[in-house]
Amino acid sequence: MHAPVPRTRRLAAAVTGAALIAGALMASPAAAVAPAAVDPIHPDFGPNVTIFSPDTPLADIQSSLDALADQQRDAEMGTTRHAVYFLPGDYGTDEAPLQFEVGYYTEVAGLGADPGDVNVNGAIEVYNRCLADGGTSNCLALVNFWRTISNLSIDVNKAGQDGCRQTANFWAVSQAVSMRRVDVTGNVSLMDYCTAGPQYASGGYIGDTRLQTVTNGSQQQWLTRNSEVTNWSNAVWNQVFSGVVGAPGDAAFPDPPYTTIDKTPISREKPYLYVDDQGRYNVRVPGVQRESSGISWGAGETAGRSIPIKDFYIAKPGDSVTKINAALALGKNLIFTPGVYDIPSTMLVWRPNTVVLGLGHATLTAKKGATPLAIADVPGIVVAGITIDAGEKLSPVLLKVGLSKTLNLSSKLSKNNPITLNDVYFRVGGPHIGKATTALEINADNVLIDHTWVWRGDHGVEGFTNGVNGDTDRWNTNTGKNGVIVNGDNVTATGLFVEHFQRYNTLWKGENGRVILYQNELPYDPPLQADWTQPDGTLGYPGYVVDKKVKTHRLDGGGVYVFNQNNPSITTTDGFEVPQRPGVQLHHIMTVNLSAGTIEHVVNGVGDAADTTRVGAPVYITDYPTP
Repeated sequence: MHAPVPRTRRLAAAVTGAALIAGALMASPAAAVAPAAVDPIHPDFGPNVTIFSPDTPLADIQSSLDALADQQRDAEMGTTRHAVYFLPGDYGTDEAPLQFEVGYYTEVAGLGADPGDVNVNGAIEVYNRCLADGGTSNCLALVNFWRTISNLSIDVNKAGQDGCRQTANFWAVSQAVSMRRVDVTGNVSLMDYCTAGPQYASGGYIGDTRLQTVTNGSQQQWLTRNSEVTNWSNAVWNQVFSGVVGAPGDAAFPDPPYTTIDKTPISREKPYLYVDDQGRYNVRVPGVQRESSGISWGAGETAGRSIPIKDFYIAKPGDSVTKINAALALGKNLIFTPGVYDIPSTMLVWRPNTVVLGLGHATLTAKKGATPLAIADVPGIVVAGITIDAGEKLSPVLLKVGLSKTLNLSSKLSKNNPITLNDVYFRVGGPHIGKATTALEINADNVLIDHTWVWRGDHGVEGFTNGVNGDTDRWNTNTGKNGVIVNGDNVTATGLFVEHFQRYNTLWKGENGRVILYQNELPYDPPLQADWTQPDGTLGYPGYVVDKKVKTHRLDGGGVYVFNQNNPSITTTDGFEVPQRPGVQLHHIMTVNLSAGTIEHVVNGVGDAADTTRVGAPVYITDYPTP
């Protein structure tokens, strides 16, 4: 039980929540023109959505996809967004396979009801970026972010490629990348071993997918959830499997460093577009699963509900928040078509079971210090496939889930129908200066976070320098205090990646939290130790903190990394900090030094130092507290 909240605080929270709802309603039914009707067979998804059919000449498909890959291959901080969809049918042949790369801010997906409805004979790939010597050396995947593949099958055919490239479908990616609802026949490699070194890669996510042989390669951390694999080779630091049929065992941890959970405690797969037998577009919203394993589509259609496309408001860049809030107030679900949206005030999702779906990595950028998106504490809301960016004026929060911890209005109803976030990403800095006090704040109970990357930019195009004693401007200007703060109870996260925030990367205050895979890098850029010291004198802030009042919490598979590039003398006392009680359990955790700075202990003063005497060699703890 939480301590009673003073009446004045309850009233203040209620007033704040009521004001947000009232602000949304002001632009609603009576005051706004009803949204235009959506053509169910030919919906207008805007100019950055490309839809292919089996009747499209293969040469035209190949040429279009090659041009898009060339455009987006190096567009890490670019502003264009794209979605490529395939109508049900077959694409590519044994003699003429369809082989293409997926660049930044590109979503590739099938439009069938099941992955087998769209069949690609060929390869859909991501390769290393080679960043030196005219693109011939320093080849790696460490910044291959922001791309998606889903809802199709691949019969891997590398005909016409060179000997090394013929060995696998390469998916060399890092954070903010998901592979969902994909059925692969053939080999998959999560690293690109065909280029010059160092060939590093840094993590991603596979969900609801069937795979044969997977080469993990240089992937530092990875989550595979509710999938099937035949063979999985090797691991680096932190490889987690949850509800995966065929997953390797973890009894030998940390050699190899596998964490295997037989059944995922709670999951809900990401909503997806599909076209029915009459040619009408719909969005399938998968149902909640408990204690589940394997793919959701193995025995037929994924359990859940379908929403006709006519029940969505299809937003395009330039649409006003007033217009979007009015559509939500009228009961519409919401699709953001690919693009960047400037958001100067809060979009509020407050009706139960509303679906908000981004296509092609649609990006919401805070303006005027706004909180771009808030979700009321009502059951069944799903937000998926969007990125939320901080703007140049300080925002208090980028996404608020539950308007206040004191306004938990529907916790009983949401237990079996949780608010769900699938592939929701956050940036503070990178493409431009960003400022936010907190990126993601969870106040509601029974929330499910299914894959997120919460990132304060350690590099970008803001004009700041990197290097020893060269990042003071970034620390003072590109400001992000907290990454994720969880106040709600019974919150589950499967795939929680949080990096570089200036105080708490993750602060968990709610009861009965559950996290399956946590990955964190501490900030690179504190100028001085004094800038990275707590008020009580403790050196640094742990990368993962569970509040001292919490009685029950569990983390499976967690890593905190240190790379104090700006000032290598910086020290952090602990990678993890949790209450010392039996109900709070950490399983398979580690810290690692990437070449600068020090983490003195793994958790609560336990564990050796991750310092420059053991660069790249993790310090592992199997269980805390020790059984």
